[in-house]
Amino acid sequence: MKVKRSRSESIPGCIPMYRTNLGEAYCGSAEVLLAALPDSSIDLILTSPPFALRKKKEYGNVEPEMYVDWFHQFAVHFHRVLKNDGSLVIHIGGSWERGRPTRSLYQYRLLLDLCEPKADRPNFYLAQEFFWFNPAKLPSPAEWVTIQRIRCKDAVDPIWWLSKTPSPKADNRRVLVPYGQAMRKLLRNGYNSGPRPSGWVISKVYGRDNGGAIPPNLLSISNTDSNSAYLKGCRANGLRPHPARYPTSLAKFFIDLLTKPGDLVLDPFGGSNATGEAAEEAGRRWLCFEMRKDYLEGSKYRFFPLEVETDTLAEPVG
Repeated sequence: MKVKRSRSESIPGCIPMYRTNLGEAYCGSAEVLLAALPDSSIDLILTSPPFALRKKKEYGNVEPEMYVDWFHQFAVHFHRVLKNDGSLVIHIGGSWERGRPTRSLYQYRLLLDLCEPKADRPNFYLAQEFFWFNPAKLPSPAEWVTIQRIRCKDAVDPIWWLSKTPSPKADNRRVLVPYGQAMRKLLRNGYNSGPRPSGWVISKVYGRDNGGAIPPNLLSISNTDSNSAYLKGCRANGLRPHPARYPTSLAKFFIDLLTKPGDLVLDPFGGSNATGEAAEEAGRRWLCFEMRKDYLEGSKYRFFPLEVETDTLAEPVG
């Protein structure tokens, strides 16, 4: 079976490496591909860009001191291509300063740069900050955590939810979680409304069953994928999996919260295209941009069986 090729590409003049019923994956420079997108065409940009790590990774990363300037070239396009009610969600892990057990502030400098008003470019709003807790993360950095034992395991990454306006499209009813035991008991037996010693006033509507609880902005999701179709496809074809994948369930949370079926989701630093897989499962259209052809070759096994031919893939753009 051959890789599906688009009959009407979303980006004029660019041929996707592969396509599905809902999405297209392009190999090339994110800046070049972003420049080709129409204004106000994207409902959600959901991405995990290369982090500003001191230790160089095979997928490429930028020094913390240069990170804000490096990101600026993409941020201008992000603001332009997003719809007015659209959102930009950035998963961006932390970094340690070279040679000492103190943290870099690069993520916070980036957040301020994106959100503080500037005369030369439009700014984003911080809709809400989220934090991804990965219980399965290994103890790191080893020097400070497992050797000198002077720091604790670094297992939480910030996720910035940004928007073009103060009121982006969102609905937390699409991401409700099961009620806990105490809440189920309360719904069965009832409760006393009114003021509490803390100063909160609990209204009568609190006892209404809404089908689930509103989730907190701390997302506890283990990243333990070891036998997915993606990994099987990479192993069978001698391809190295992307070393910094986030789980599709993390992407799906934000896709469900911030978009509706048929909306268009973009990941400009696609990597293994976990965002595309989550969008496909949720019934959203998607676009994936990735510089490295080998990563994108492996990503197609999220959508196609192992016998997909690789010799039909398009050449990189830009």
